Amino acid sequence: MSAPDWEEDDPFEEQRDKIENPMKRLFLEYGWKYKFQVVVGILASIFARVLDLLPPLMLGIAVDAIFVSEAQRQAGEVPAFSEQIPLVLLPDSWLPTAQVEQFWFTIAVIAAAFGLGAGFHWVRNWGFNAFAQNIQHDVRTDTYDEMQRLNMDFFADKQTGEMMSILSNDVNRLERFLNDGMNSTFRLSVMVVGIGVILFWINWQLALVALLPVPVIAGFTYMFIRIIQPKYAEVRSTVGKMNSRLENNLGGIQVIKSANTEDYESERVDDVSFDYFDANWDAIETRIKFFPGLRALAGVGFVLTFIVGGLWVFQGPPGPFSGELSVGMFVVFILYTQRFIWPMAQFGQIINMYQRARASSARIFGLMDEPSRLKQDPNAQPLVVQEGDVEYDGVTFGYDEEDIVTDIDFEVPGGDTLALVGPTGAGKSTVLKLLLRMYDVDEGAIRIDGQDVREVTLPSLRRSIGYVGQSSYLFYGTVRENITYGTFKADHDSVVEAAKAAEAHEFIQNLPEGYDTEIGERGVKLSGGQRQRITIARAVLKDPDILILDEATSDVDTETEMLIQRSLDKLTADRTTFAIAHRLSTIKDADTILVLEDGEIVERGTHEELIGNDGLYAHLWGVQAGEIDELPEEFIQRAAKRTSEVDVDVDADDD
Repeated sequence: MSAPDWEEDDPFEEQRDKIENPMKRLFLEYGWKYKFQVVVGILASIFARVLDLLPPLMLGIAVDAIFVSEAQRQAGEVPAFSEQIPLVLLPDSWLPTAQVEQFWFTIAVIAAAFGLGAGFHWVRNWGFNAFAQNIQHDVRTDTYDEMQRLNMDFFADKQTGEMMSILSNDVNRLERFLNDGMNSTFRLSVMVVGIGVILFWINWQLALVALLPVPVIAGFTYMFIRIIQPKYAEVRSTVGKMNSRLENNLGGIQVIKSANTEDYESERVDDVSFDYFDANWDAIETRIKFFPGLRALAGVGFVLTFIVGGLWVFQGPPGPFSGELSVGMFVVFILYTQRFIWPMAQFGQIINMYQRARASSARIFGLMDEPSRLKQDPNAQPLVVQEGDVEYDGVTFGYDEEDIVTDIDFEVPGGDTLALVGPTGAGKSTVLKLLLRMYDVDEGAIRIDGQDVREVTLPSLRRSIGYVGQSSYLFYGTVRENITYGTFKADHDSVVEAAKAAEAHEFIQNLPEGYDTEIGERGVKLSGGQRQRITIARAVLKDPDILILDEATSDVDTETEMLIQRSLDKLTADRTTFAIAHRLSTIKDADTILVLEDGEIVERGTHEELIGNDGLYAHLWGVQAGEIDELPEEFIQRAAKRTSEVDVDVDADDD
């Protein structure tokens, strides 16, 4: 079974590949605003780790200065307590001389280090978490905001699951690096630098032995970065494809059940899931080889240090080494070497998180930088609707270098109703979506009261136009929330009046909670006709200057359509109205009817005039009147040709 094209390619690959250094951009554009939090986190991390280094050092000093015999101290085999503690930076007069006092002093320093360290660890976690959460929030909301402002052809080409994967999975992956990854970076850096300084201070010769594996670890890590980076990019791509497939199937579950295609869809989900499994397992195999290798290299340094240091304590300096090494300092060396080598190995985990975050940030910025054909004039002025006159002046629009509507030219006086009819795919919905600026015209202009819609602000344009589409989309929530969507401050009486105008009030009252009834995702708890009446009520409540009815009664029965039509007649009486309908009886009273075919206006006039012309409109009317036997053969052949053609339009529900 071959996979669809969208499953083969990453739809954001072109934009993603244009992003140079996405992590740098992330920090400059988003991290700079929260520099206070991250600086606090960094400073607290440094102080916390410095304090973490004190207990092992104090333990070694205590072993040499407190628990050795008096004879060894008098013989000078072990330095005095005050001579071993220069890193504490305390004057000698503050340091005790008696063994018991030295013992309690050591305990006090260790306890203070743990107590203060805990406080700094809390501050560190606050700083990095605040930094990561703020950036995560800003990136997600900015990406969504940029995405929703793209014109409709973007959404026609992209899968919802792919976009959800970026807004959810990829943004969340950033948070892990910005918190855990950066936290670990500074923590381990302080550990490595601090321990390295202490080791060289104690015994620079043995320190060189402990650091022997470091260059090999660095080379090994560099090789890992080069190998893992493209693998993580592939993982993120397959996650998006899998989400797209799942989103499609869950959205179409009713079709799947009615078509009895559960096995077929299970196979398709299995295919995309295996693609993700394959890509992810490839990355996992690289990781599970890398990290044990790092641990083995780190272990080599620890074993070498233990051998050389142990022989040094037992037999004196071995081979080319010179000087003394006390038992206490050897203990410190072993403790620090282990704490030094393991952080070196853990840098691989940080790099692993960084590469994942880098792949995710590239996808995020790829979506954020998606170009839009819809250009907005920064000097645009708000639309002012006075009469509601609408003019289409030689409008041509196409997609992918193919015209969808051509040379559309008409005027609608304010308060008039204009209807658009024609065969499926004629371009009727596209004509009206150009008025809403879902797309911009390629040629010509659209004006409202003489104002070009491209020269006014989008919010003011769309506030002035009410749109009721043929697909009655409802949001998860209550009936009231869906009616007031876009008119959020409407009072209850206004909501009820709008529902009555849409013939929705009666059925809403019969719902369990009335206007506060939860209707489920996409209004699944309501019938198609009920959903459509709620969308009409939404448009009524908005009280727009211009109204667009795109098959507004397509999902209701004949009686309900009659009732809604009566209410719509009142609603459209004093405002400019555009109506699209396949049921020609619903628009026969329109002031002007335009007949479209293949994206062009082929007829215009009133219902009576068009019937008298005996053209396409008259033939469509004859079809609905059941006069099929009286239709000319040419019309039937053209209808057969239209239905056999597969048109790629800018919108799935375009008419």
